[in-house]
Amino acid sequence: MIIEKFKPFNGQHCETTATGSLLYQIGVELSEPMLFGIGEGLGYIFWNMKIMDFPFIGGRVKPDILTVNICRNLNLKLEVKETSSIKKAWLNIKENIDNGKAVGLKLDCYHLEYFASKIHFAGHYASIYGYDDQLAYLNDTNQQGRNAKTTLKSLELARNEKGPMSSKNRSYTIYKNGELPELKNVIKQAIQRNANDFLNPPIKNIGYKGIHKTSSEVKKWFNTSKDIKKDFQTSASIMEKGGTGGSLFRNLYRDFLKESGEITKSNELIIASKEYDYIAKKWKNVSDLFNEIGETKNIKYVNDVSKILIELSEKEKKAMEILKKATK
Repeated sequence: MIIEKFKPFNGQHCETTATGSLLYQIGVELSEPMLFGIGEGLGYIFWNMKIMDFPFIGGRVKPDILTVNICRNLNLKLEVKETSSIKKAWLNIKENIDNGKAVGLKLDCYHLEYFASKIHFAGHYASIYGYDDQLAYLNDTNQQGRNAKTTLKSLELARNEKGPMSSKNRSYTIYKNGELPELKNVIKQAIQRNANDFLNPPIKNIGYKGIHKTSSEVKKWFNTSKDIKKDFQTSASIMEKGGTGGSLFRNLYRDFLKESGEITKSNELIIASKEYDYIAKKWKNVSDLFNEIGETKNIKYVNDVSKILIELSEKEKKAMEILKKATK
């Protein structure tokens, strides 16, 4: 069973790609930066647990929240299903596809056969638009597009994986819920809430405070790492190429602000987009230095990263304060 009229979303980030393809089905067509922005997606977290091989550096809000925010802000109905039953989990998909409705999935990409890099990450998203006796047909990020295929067994494993960021076979569908609100108002409210969250983190490893904390934590990480090359270069790859759109999602947010400035006729948002262009370049410097750390194992580059992170903490704090004032 294949949904023939399914239109794939060509995106760089997994959750905006999956959700964007579901929005296409109900006639809502927005750019990926716009989806990321109205989903209040920009964030930061430095996360280190004993069960992890190395610390995780993330640049967005926690999994699932992006889609929740998009649907709330656009007055759409989001229907989420979770279950520990593998059989019921598949029926939740099958019933929708048989009725011509694509479904968003949360997965551990380790098990997906079209992923060359085998790293456990249970916060990955794709949409499913078809299946046959052996295969599931998925819309994933731009390197796969509509051509992503994986066996039903591998999909089952990917959905049912345990560990950080995982859910119980989470799937979701999106429906219209009346008229869409005025996009100008949605943009301002989303920026305001995103700025509030970023400027008022509940703990010190989140938001601008988290960036500042990482400036010292990166030195500890360098000293305790058992495999500096693997740890730092894998982290660099995740920051730059792991579905972030580059520069730890800052490129996406820069483009969102530019598009928003044009829609709302706001010079302040255009200026803020230029500030995020500088910020994005600085994050690219960080990932480049992570690669140098991996190659050379030279603490000089760790100290360079630390200095840039202190600057980024202050720059991002000021940028969000400007955005908060501009969208009152």
